[in-house]
Amino acid sequence: MMADIQFIRGINEEIVPDVRLTRAKDGTNGKAYFTFDNPKIVQEGNLEINGMYMVDEEGEIVTREVNAKFINGQATAIEATYTIRSAADWDRFIRFMDRYAATHGLGLNQS
Repeated sequence: MMADIQFIRGINEEIVPDVRLTRAKDGTNGKAYFTFDNPKIVQEGNLEINGMYMVDEEGEIVTREVNAKFINGQATAIEATYTIRSAADWDRFIRFMDRYAATHGLGLNQS
């Protein structure tokens, strides 16, 4: 059971992001905000990013809302937003995150 995040298909990002979630009270939609501090893809100088791909055994979840954060002209982080549009999308995203957490040894902090 593997789950990885990629900015270029086939190349797994090694840096684990900070992930924050919002969800509508009725549970039908929400957003996931990802922040990768100094990710491998930026360290290598590759900013040819046209999406973020969350890949697991069920397939791929894609978002095109990806931006690089710059300080003094240098890319220092990547921020991505995945918009969840339905309860089914929410369930699928949570299954991916459960697999990603298990693969990368992460925990959950609720606020």
